[in-house]
Amino acid sequence: MGKTGKIVTIVLWALLIVSAILVVSLMVNINEEVDTDPAMNSWVNSNLVWAYILLAFGAGVAVISSLLHMFTDKKAAKGGIISIVFLGAVFVIAYLMASPEIPQFVGVDKFITDGTLNENVSKLVDTGLYATYILIGLAIVSVASSSVMRLIK
Repeated sequence: MGKTGKIVTIVLWALLIVSAILVVSLMVNINEEVDTDPAMNSWVNSNLVWAYILLAFGAGVAVISSLLHMFTDKKAAKGGIISIVFLGAVFVIAYLMASPEIPQFVGVDKFITDGTLNENVSKLVDTGLYATYILIGLAIVSVASSSVMRLIK
């Protein structure tokens, strides 16, 4: 194992140990009065912050490693650019399909008056939903078509 491998192993063990200590501490101190016990809220908040840190760390490592791979391999760069253009096209189509109309549901007036829900937010939520529907549909079609193609071969 090289120097980089040893560093990665040490970092992963450190992350695992900190995660284990936080989870065990939360489980040991857990009680029924989550809303009234400030110590319990502190443990829950600490674990949530740690989860956010791990999420950001994992996303950062994924993005950096894919960028490094893309810059070192020209074929991977071409595939990465095609994927980014495809995702951009999906989101443009979803944005064009989205409606800025604010949905009517019980309690919507509260969100409109405090400014949390406006036409821009509604359009972005619709865009996210349509993009999700399009990507799920494409995933289902690709799984089904790959199964059919495998049967034909």
